[in-house]
Amino acid sequence: SRTLIKKEVQEEILLATHKSAEKRDRQSKARRERNVAAKSAIKTKVKVVLAAVEGKDKENSEKALKATIPALFKAASKGLIHKKNASRKISRLTKKVNTLQK
Repeated sequence: SRTLIKKEVQEEILLATHKSAEKRDRQSKARRERNVAAKSAIKTKVKVVLAAVEGKDKENSEKALKATIPALFKAASKGLIHKKNASRKISRLTKKVNTLQK
């Protein structure tokens, strides 16, 4: 199981020495936060589908899958994850959900 690691408060050390480098630093930090949040949201959606499949809940797994597929495609189109990575995840999740129908 995972252990929760506390985030330490770090002093702001700015390596940038000119205006454009400072702006680039701000932009990269903002993008990183956005990407981390988006990736986390996708992982959560995938876990919801897998949990529904584990519980042999056909209806909820199909609903969760329908919500997850567009999110994965959107992440791929934004460059958050690779296009083939998204397709592979969708394929594997769909296969698992379809096993419940038999």
